[in-house]
Amino acid sequence: MERELLSIGELARASGLTVSALRFYDRNRVLVPAWVDAHSGYRWYTVDQVRAARLVAGLRRVGMPLAGVTAAVAAEPAVVHGLLDAHLRRLEDGLADARRELSRIRTLLDSEETVMTTRLTLPRTALAAAFDAVRFAVGADPELPQLATVLVDVGPDTVTLVATDRFRLAVAGAPAAVTGPPVRVPVPVDVADRVRELLVAAPADDVTVTVDADGVTVAVGDERVSGPAVDVDYPDHRRLLRDRVAAAPARRATVDVPALRTTLGGAPTVRREHDGIRYEVTVLSLDDRGALDVVGEDVPAGEDLRIGVNREFLLDALDAADRGQLVLELDGPIAPLVVRRPDDELTYSLLMPIRL
Repeated sequence: MERELLSIGELARASGLTVSALRFYDRNRVLVPAWVDAHSGYRWYTVDQVRAARLVAGLRRVGMPLAGVTAAVAAEPAVVHGLLDAHLRRLEDGLADARRELSRIRTLLDSEETVMTTRLTLPRTALAAAFDAVRFAVGADPELPQLATVLVDVGPDTVTLVATDRFRLAVAGAPAAVTGPPVRVPVPVDVADRVRELLVAAPADDVTVTVDADGVTVAVGDERVSGPAVDVDYPDHRRLLRDRVAAAPARRATVDVPALRTTLGGAPTVRREHDGIRYEVTVLSLDDRGALDVVGEDVPAGEDLRIGVNREFLLDALDAADRGQLVLELDGPIAPLVVRRPDDELTYSLLMPIRL
C-alpha cells in the first residue's frame, strides 16, 4: 500500500506545505491522510490529495481563515469560487479600513491638539437597551482583564457597544447624533454598570455621551458618570464578522423564545468538560425546511445540519435579546450560532460552536 501512496514528506514537497503544517491540517480535519500506519503513526496520502494540499497552501498564503479553507477543500469548484470572491471582498474591506485609519493617524499627527473629543446624543432608553443587550458577554477571566470591558464604538451616526469573553460576542447599536471623529474606547465593566444605573434612574429623555482617548462621560440632566478608557487593543468585532466563512448562505430559523426556553429546560444535553469545569451542551438541528430541533448527539432522519453550543450561554443570549421572537442563523458545526432580533439589524450575538 505504501508504494501506492505519498508519504507526508513527499506531499509536503509536492504542495509547498511544511510537514508540520500538514500535521496541523490533519488535527483540524482540513486535510486528513488517506491512511495512517497504526504502529508507526506515519501518515500516507493519495496522489489525488496533492491538488487539495496545493489548494490549502494557496488559500493560506492569501490569508483565508481556517474555516474557509476547510469549506473549500470539501466543496465543488463553483462554491470555491464563491468563497474566493467573499475573501477578496474582505481583503478589500480591510485595505479600505487601513487607509481610513492611516488617514486618521495623519490627521492626528498634523493636529495641534493631541486629544480629539466626540460628542453624541441619543435617547436614554436606547442606550440603556444597548447596555442590556451586551452585558451578559463581558469577560470575567482574571487572566484576560482586557475583556472585562465594554467597547464603545462611535461611528458617523451610530454608537455600538461590544462585549466578548472569547466564547461569545454581543453587539448592540443605536442611532445617534454624532459630532466629532469616529472613536473606539473600551471602558471597565464597573463603569458600564454605573452608567446603566444612571440611565435607569434619570428622568430625562436624552443622554449626552462624550468620548475621547482618555475615557467616557455620560450625562443625563444634571447627573453624570465618568470613567477612564482601558489602554488595551480590543478585538475588532467587524473583522471577526468578516472572518465568518461558510460554503453556503446562513440558514435561518425564526423561533418563539418562550417556547424554545421551555424546550431547552427538558431537552437532552451533551456533557463536556474544559479546564476542570463541566458544562452542558445544547445541540441544535435544522432541516432543509428551516425547522429547528433541540436534539441529543444523534441527528433525526431528514435533518442535515447540527451545531453544539453552551446551554447557559444560549439562555443568556435569548434573555439579552429581549424579544418574543428571534432569528437563529446556523452555518454549520464549526461556525458561530448567530442570534438576531427580527426588527433590529444593529443588535445581535454570536455563540462559539462546541465540537460534538
